[in-house]
Amino acid sequence: MKEHGNDANLKMVDTTFKKPSTRSATAEGFISMSPESVRMIRDNTVPKGDVLGLAKTAGLIAVKSTPLLLPMCHNIQITHCDIGFGVEDSGVKVDVSVRAVDRTGTEMEAMTALSVVLLNIYDMLKAVDKSMTIRDIRLLKKSGGKSGEYVRQDS
Repeated sequence: MKEHGNDANLKMVDTTFKKPSTRSATAEGFISMSPESVRMIRDNTVPKGDVLGLAKTAGLIAVKSTPLLLPMCHNIQITHCDIGFGVEDSGVKVDVSVRAVDRTGTEMEAMTALSVVLLNIYDMLKAVDKSMTIRDIRLLKKSGGKSGEYVRQDS
């Protein structure tokens, strides 16, 4: 008995015969919040502790866990991950860059880590700010592989 869709159409991309190459991707996103929440982050007075420190740690775990969350995503050898924060008056801008030498790209690892970073910021502040909004999660650039270079033009 089949309940949902046609599972026979699901196929992981076969990367067996692709040559490993240097791959990179950078993604960014933003979480808007009240001025009081921004002040608490800057002053490190959030009751749960160091918001950006915990968010960065969660992002590093997420980048390595991407294939566990996204069934069609290959397990790749991450060689570098950088997570940056820009605390602004209206919230926090986050960027994540990921590099690997492998047979498939790092876009999903960057986007997954970014999403988890933003969700952790939300979790750390939800008791003091219900108005937060996560937005503008997007790939900024990627390089490597058959499709080559991509740079977002509207960033």
